[in-house]
Formats: sequence, C-alpha cells, structure tokens
Amino acid sequence: MDTHRLLIFREVARTESIAAAARKLGWTQPAVSQHLRHLERQAGLPLVVRHSRGIRLTEAGATLLRHADAIATRLHAAEDDMAALADLSAGTVRLAAFPSASATLVPTAMTDLARRHRGLEIRLTQCEPPAAADLVTSGEADLAVLFSHDDRPPDHGPDLQVIPLTTDPVRLVVPTGHAAVTAAEPLTVLTTTPWIAGCPGCAAHLTRTCELAGFTPDIRHSTDDYVVIQNLVARNLGVALLPQLALDAYRHPDVQVRPLGTADRTHYLLCHREALQTPSVTQTTRSLQQAAAARQKPDGLSRSRCTTPG
Repeated sequence: MDTHRLLIFREVARTESIAAAARKLGWTQPAVSQHLRHLERQAGLPLVVRHSRGIRLTEAGATLLRHADAIATRLHAAEDDMAALADLSAGTVRLAAFPSASATLVPTAMTDLARRHRGLEIRLTQCEPPAAADLVTSGEADLAVLFSHDDRPPDHGPDLQVIPLTTDPVRLVVPTGHAAVTAAEPLTVLTTTPWIAGCPGCAAHLTRTCELAGFTPDIRHSTDDYVVIQNLVARNLGVALLPQLALDAYRHPDVQVRPLGTADRTHYLLCHREALQTPSVTQTTRSLQQAAAARQKPDGLSRSRCTTPG
C-alpha cells in the first residue's frame, strides 16, 4: 500500500470528515477523495461509509487505522533520528502526563533538558492516564507519564513499552485538628464522614481502601483538581486520599496529612518500543527518571512532611 495514501486516510479517520481532512492537509476535497478511493482499491475493501455529517470507519478501516497510526509513529521517530544525526541536541518530544506529575516531575525534567540540550523541544499535554495512554497508542504522543493503583501497570499491548518510574505513597488528608490525625487506625474514625474522590481510577482505589477497612465511603464530591480537594477538606466539607506528588505540588495550610502505609500507587512511562530508539525520547525518559529519583528520600518517602500520631 502507498504510505502517503495511508497517512491521508489516517487524517480522514481522525477528523471523521473528508472535507476537514482536506482543510487540515491544505488540499482540495476531490483530491483527498481520489486518494481514498485508490487506497480502497488497493485494500480490496471499503474503508469508510459516507454520511451527511462526514464518514464512519468500516471494520476494515478501523483495522487499517491501527497500522497507519504505527506508521505515523515510525515516521515521526525517523524525523527525530535525522535531526539527532545533524544536531545531537535537536528533536521534539510530545509528552502527556497526569496533573500532579505535570506540576512536579515534568517541570524538573524539562528544566534539566533545557539546560543540557537547548535544541530539544518538549510539548506537554496534561491529561489523566487513560487519555494519555490513548495518545501514545494513536501516535499523538511519544511518551506518557501514567500511574496505576495496582502493583503492576496494565498490559498495554506488545507494541508499547512500559518503563517503571517510581512509587507514590497515598495519604489521608483531613482538616486540621481532626481526630483521625492521632488515631491509631485513622480510617476507623471516618466511617460516617463525607469523602471527596478524584478521577475514576482514584475513586475506585478510595472505595477499595475503605472497604478493606470495613466500610463503604460516603463520596459526596468528585473532582480531579487536588487544589479543589484540599480547599474542600480545609473547610471541613469532607476528607480525601491524595498521592504525595499532589501534596508536593500544593499543600493547603489548613489540612493535615496522615500516612496510610499500604496505599501506594505506581508511576510509569509508556511509549512505542520504536520510540526508545530516538535520542530525544531516550533523553526525556532519563530526565524523568532522575526527577523521580530526586524526589525520594532513603526511606522511600517524599520530601514533604506528613503528620504522624504522637
């Protein structure tokens, strides 16, 4: 199949419109339609179904799109390789990361890269792990910083590489002076207290943690914003679980934090296997690993102070 036509088809599939793809490519709509018809003849199957609002992929089209995404990733990697051969500090890395990592680990890594490789450009997109993983899978991002509340990150498929980064303790966050601060088993005094949950994965982890302690949490509020969560806690509107990384990014003066000891989450990097062959992605990976290592003390806890009973 013609690679050029595959990339044109990829743009049609991503925009769900021949007209929108033509505008983005700077071509005429008839020219894009002609390339699409040629590709369908080469494939021997219809790839799209046209309707009044654009196009819909057939099963063959969806299958071919996965290959087109992989080709686009390889081509982007080839561009980076050529730039690196001409100038070892050149290249662009499209990085996706969840909010607290975007506020802590990523700026540290970006500062390090800017100091050592002035020509290397990092383009950050902030999003939660499922969306960030999708960006890598589709070829829209080269590297993603993700987290998992399980011991192991999810299986992302054979084409993707999972790189361990660090563990992040999850803390109990309560209003200043709350009884849970000094309780031997802090969760046991929170069975009837309102809770504030985060993203869907974090909310599921909160529920599992409380159920292990013998109760189902009364989740009153949901927000992905760790600043909002702490402001609600400070006003005695609920309690929450927050990862230490979020508390490193922002700490409200009117909340107290208790370690739980058994509720860590795992941070890891995700990229296409081929992407690790490009110097820009390799250097970015190393800088993120160094930033993660620098935030850890010998006992495995972050620099931020936690309140402990006694």
